[in-house]
Amino acid sequence: MLEAPDIKQLVVVGGGMVARRLIDALRSRDDAGQWAVTLLCEEPRAPYDRVALTSYFTGRQPEDLALGGQDIWDDPLVTLRRGVRADSIDRQARTVTTNGGAVLSYDALVLATGSYAAVPPVPGKDLRGAFVYRTIDDVADLRAFVEKRRGELDRPVRGAVVGGGLLGLEAAGALQALEVESTVVEFAPRLMPLQVDDGGGAGLKRLIEGLGVTVRTSTATSKIVGDRGTVSRMEFAEGPALDVDVVIFAVGVRPRDELARAAGLEVGERGGVVVDDCCATADPAIWAIGEVASIGGRCLGLVAPGYTMAEIVADRLLGGEGTFPGADLSTKLKLLGVDVASFGDAFAQEPGSLEVVISDPVGGVYKKLVMSDDARTLRGGILVGDASAYSALRPMVGRELGGDPAAYLLPEGSGPATATDLPEDATVCSCNNVTAGAIRCSVTDGGCTDLAGVKACTLAGTSCGSCLPLVKKLVTTELEKSGVEVSKALCEHFDLSRAQLFDVVRVQGLTTFSEIIATHGRGRGCDICKPVIGSILASLGTGHILEGERATLQDTNDHVMANLQKDGSYSVVPRIPGGEITPEGLIIIGEVAKDFGLYTKITGGQRIDLFGARIEQLPKIWTRLVDAGFESGHAYGKSLRTVKSCVGSTWCRYGVQDSVGLAIALELRYRGLRSPHKIKLGVSGCARECAEARGKDVGVIATDNGWNLYVGGNGGFTPKHAQLLAEDLDTETLVQAIDRFLMFYVRTADRLQRTAAWVDDHEGGLEAIRAVVLDDSLGIAADLDAAMVTHVDGYEDEWAAALADPEKLRRFGSFVNAPEQADDSFAYVAERGQARPATPEERAGGVLIAGTTLEVRR
Repeated sequence: MLEAPDIKQLVVVGGGMVARRLIDALRSRDDAGQWAVTLLCEEPRAPYDRVALTSYFTGRQPEDLALGGQDIWDDPLVTLRRGVRADSIDRQARTVTTNGGAVLSYDALVLATGSYAAVPPVPGKDLRGAFVYRTIDDVADLRAFVEKRRGELDRPVRGAVVGGGLLGLEAAGALQALEVESTVVEFAPRLMPLQVDDGGGAGLKRLIEGLGVTVRTSTATSKIVGDRGTVSRMEFAEGPALDVDVVIFAVGVRPRDELARAAGLEVGERGGVVVDDCCATADPAIWAIGEVASIGGRCLGLVAPGYTMAEIVADRLLGGEGTFPGADLSTKLKLLGVDVASFGDAFAQEPGSLEVVISDPVGGVYKKLVMSDDARTLRGGILVGDASAYSALRPMVGRELGGDPAAYLLPEGSGPATATDLPEDATVCSCNNVTAGAIRCSVTDGGCTDLAGVKACTLAGTSCGSCLPLVKKLVTTELEKSGVEVSKALCEHFDLSRAQLFDVVRVQGLTTFSEIIATHGRGRGCDICKPVIGSILASLGTGHILEGERATLQDTNDHVMANLQKDGSYSVVPRIPGGEITPEGLIIIGEVAKDFGLYTKITGGQRIDLFGARIEQLPKIWTRLVDAGFESGHAYGKSLRTVKSCVGSTWCRYGVQDSVGLAIALELRYRGLRSPHKIKLGVSGCARECAEARGKDVGVIATDNGWNLYVGGNGGFTPKHAQLLAEDLDTETLVQAIDRFLMFYVRTADRLQRTAAWVDDHEGGLEAIRAVVLDDSLGIAADLDAAMVTHVDGYEDEWAAALADPEKLRRFGSFVNAPEQADDSFAYVAERGQARPATPEERAGGVLIAGTTLEVRR
C-alpha cells in the first residue's frame, strides 16, 4: 500500500467481480490520485469471471477467466493481496486485521465479500462426492473427482444437482461437459422458479430433458447415502431413490456478512449488511456492495446491480452524489445450450397487467410479454428457447412498444426492428448501465469506428455480453448515418465479404484457394474463410469438393461426404427425390442396412438415414447404393437437402396439382447446389399444406390456377414462415423464379446466413428481391438463368465421382497401415429391433435392460 500524507487509504475486502469493478471505476476517475487501494482477496488468484465458471469444463483455464486488463495490478496506487482473509474490523481505530496478523489502516472500508453457497441440512452432505458450485477451486475439485471415479467404474459416472435455479442448471451443464449422466432435483414445481412462470418452466424442462438431463421437480432431497464414505445414493421425501456417484448442491447463496456482524454493523432480517441508497452503512467510513449488501431490504444476487453499487461508491469516494437507482434484475443466459431470459415485471404482479403469450411445446419455445392494461406499455417478459428479442425488448420496459406486442414475439426477423428506434435514455447494457445515447455518442462524438472501440469507450457488452447484438446494430447504424463505411470483411485473412468474394472468384475465373488468397487475401486462411471458399468453388462448378487442395477446405462432414455422429461413426443419406421410391429401392436400402448392421430412420425430409457406418465402410455402402441407382443426398453439405411433398393430385382427393412430380423435378434440378447455408424446399398439392411448404426456404403451394411461391422460411432455433413472393404462376414461370431466387441468394448472402435472415437484411427486403426475380430490376436475370443452367448441366454425383477415383478413396480408412481393420471403439446394442451406440456399461458385455437382453456387437 502506498503511504503518503495526502493520499487516503481504501481497503476493499473481497476479491470478486464487484470488487474489481470498484477498483476500475475509482482508478479511471481519480486523476488526482486521492486514493490508494488495497484489495484483500481470500482466494489465491485475482478477481475472475465467476459467471463463466462452466467454461472451465470446455477447455478454458483459470487464467482465461481473469477479469479485465492485468495492468491494473501494476498501478502504484493499487495493491493486490491474494490468499489473504480479513479476520476482524476495529471500527474505532479504523483498522482491519488479516488472518496473517497484518493490521491495515483505512480511511474508507468497502465490504465486497459476496456470498457463499448454501448447503441444506441433509444427512450425508459431507460425504466424498458432494460439492458446491461457487469458485474455481470448487469446479477443479469436481472435475478431479469425476475423472477419478470414471477410472474406478466400469460404467458411466452418474450425477445429480440439488437445485433447479440459475446456478443449478449451470452445474448441470458442468456435469454434461464432464460426460456425467445428470439429474436435476428441484423442490419447487418448476425449474428456475424465480425467473420463469409455469409455462416457461414447462418449456424449459422439455428442452433440457431433450438434451439428456433428467428433471425431477416438486422433489425434496431427504438423505445422501454413502458407500465407504463416498456418495452412492440419494433418497427423497417422495418417489424412488436415485443411484448417484456425485452430487452438487446449488440451492442458493447466503451473504458473507460474518465480518460485519462481528464488527457490530447492522444486518438484514435475511442477512446482508444494511446499506442506504448510497451503499453506505451506519458507519460513515464503511460501505458494502454486491451480494453482501442488503439494500432496500434485500440482497441482490446478480452482477449487474453489484456493478452499479461499485460505480456509486467510486463516485461517492470522489465527492459525487450518486445514488442507487434500483435493481435491474433482468437476466439472459444460455443454460445447457438453451436460451432463457426474464426481465421487468415477468410475473405480472402489477395490477391491471395483460399477458401476451406464444407457446410452442413442440418447437421448445415459450414467450410472454407483460403489458399495461391498454396493451401499449411493456412491463416485462419471459423468453425460453428463443431469446433473440431480449436485447431489443429489455430497454423498452416502461415504454410504449408502438405496435402489436405479439409481433415482438415472432421469430427473429419477423417482428419490428427496434435497435435504431431506441430512446436515448434506454439502457442497452444493464451490467454497466450504458444507454443507447451513450453508444451513439461514442460513435458520433467519441470517434469510435468499430464495435471494439465502442466496448472500450463505454464498457457496453464487456460483462455478460447479452447486449452485444443490439450494441452492434446501434454502432453500425450510427456509422452508416455518419457516412462511414462499415467493414464486412469475411475474416482476418480477407477484407472482402462473402458476396464480394463470390463475385471476384466468378468474374476472374479463380479455381483454387491458393490463387484466391494470393490475389485477394493474406496469410494461410482459417476455419472461417476456408469452408466459405470451398463452398464458393463448389457453387461455381469448379470440380469435385475433394479434388486437389479443395479437400483441405471442407468442413468435417463434407470432407468425408457423410454426417459425423456423436459416437464417431457416420450416417449415410441417399437422395430420394420428392420422397418417391420404388419397392425395389426400399429393398436395396434395407439390404444395405442389414448387411452393414446400420440403424435406419425415416427423416423429416422424406428420406432414409442409415446410421452407424465406420469410415472405411462408406465407399462400400456408396457402391451398393450407386449401383442400385441412388446418389448422394447431400445431407452433409451446405446445399439443397430435400424437396418435401405431399401425394398431391395423384392420390389425394383434395389435391389440385401434381406436387410429387414438381417436387421431383425441383430436387433433380437443384441437387448439389452449394449455398451459404443448407436449403430446403417444399411443395404442397393444395392449401391444406401437408408438405409444410411455408416452413421452407422455398415453398410452393398449389392453387386452382397454378402455384403460389413463398420464400425465406426455415425451421431450426428461430423458425419463420416464408413470405409470399408471387401468386398463380405456371410451372415454367415458377421454376424460373426459383432459379433466380436461389442464384441471387447464393451470390449475395453472408456466410452461414439462412434465406430468412437474408431476405430481412437485404436492402429493400422482400420487395427488392421480388423486383430482381420477377422484374429484372438489376438487369442480371439472364446471368442468373445462365448460372443455373450451368449448374444443372454440370451436376455429377459426388459419391460416384469419389468411387471412380482411387486417390479420393484413399481418404476412407480407419488406419493408414490397415485400411480394412474395424475400429473397436464402435459398439452397438439392439433397441426397438435395431442397433444404437452402446454405453460404456453395455460395452463390457450383455446387459439386461427393461427385461430384454442386449447383445454387444462390434
